[in-house]
Amino acid sequence: MTDRIYVIAEAGVNHNGSLEMALQLVDAAAEAGADAVKFQTFDAKKLASADAPKAAYQKETTDRAESQVAMLRKLELPREWHAELQARARQRGIEFLSTAFDADSLAFLDALGVPLFKVPSGELTNGPLLWRFARTGKPLVVSTGMATLAEVEQALAVIAHALNADAEPTGSDAVWEGWSLAAWRASLQGRVTLLHCTSQYPTPPAEVNLRGMDTLAAAFGLPVGYSDHTEGGLIPTAAVARGAILIEKHFTLDRSLPGPDHRASLEPAELNRMVADIRALALALGDGRKAPQASEWDTRRAARQQVVAARDIEAGTLLTRADLGTARAGRGRPAMDLWDLVGQRAGRGYRAGETLDR
Repeated sequence: MTDRIYVIAEAGVNHNGSLEMALQLVDAAAEAGADAVKFQTFDAKKLASADAPKAAYQKETTDRAESQVAMLRKLELPREWHAELQARARQRGIEFLSTAFDADSLAFLDALGVPLFKVPSGELTNGPLLWRFARTGKPLVVSTGMATLAEVEQALAVIAHALNADAEPTGSDAVWEGWSLAAWRASLQGRVTLLHCTSQYPTPPAEVNLRGMDTLAAAFGLPVGYSDHTEGGLIPTAAVARGAILIEKHFTLDRSLPGPDHRASLEPAELNRMVADIRALALALGDGRKAPQASEWDTRRAARQQVVAARDIEAGTLLTRADLGTARAGRGRPAMDLWDLVGQRAGRGYRAGETLDR
């Protein structure tokens, strides 16, 4: 990851079980200017039990009678696809990422050499898996959808334990004992980015709560980003203006395709627009230093006023306020000097409208 805003184009499960569609998603992410394309790697049988219910949004966008595990089975990313997708991403100049939802998938992705791991919101409270995520030593992007601030702190304590301890904790007390050590907390710096997120698809604007990013940053002193599930590209762009260093956004080739996540996703042209807006906004944010920009100097010379003679003035005249005025002249003493000149003697004669010498 670099200093610029890191944009993850979240393909997720929007490949609908088609390798060709997955490859097209990689291409679309690259063409949009994203830094990475991300999929999801999981074993449906390990992720959901046979009778696990679907979320309400999944019932709206898929067969209501179908179980969650049956839906997930159709959306698995086969292991044999990963290398081809990774190669395609590298060919297109972007990074290949995938989110793991179980320990075997995590080990597989780690061996594949992905550069970082995104911890999904649903696994934030899965201590054993979270510990394994951190144990890879890769940078972690930790999503906080559905979470309380206390749950986020607990997750960070588990990560700190994994980074500093020799073995898994023997209990929660071991996790919190480690968290009490300043050195363990400091070990998260440069390794963890927190993602503010609302786990609703699509997320209504009233439930985005972008100020939650401020809360996370203030509470833990870690960099923050935003994982977006709203419709359109406005909110993620606004998140950048509020300080997000990383944006994750779902996208699809066609929002009308069947599947649980297409509805809350951008189509390729929209993804292009969002990434372009984020890049332009990042430039516009600047460095915060208040000073004339390079392009302003010519305008500054033309627009600023200088002290001029309000009427003809003879040499040696004791200048009064009535002798002096201001006008745009492009040279001479700045208008702020006018009051200081009152009471001084004119060093030479001036015609009305002429600039006074320095």
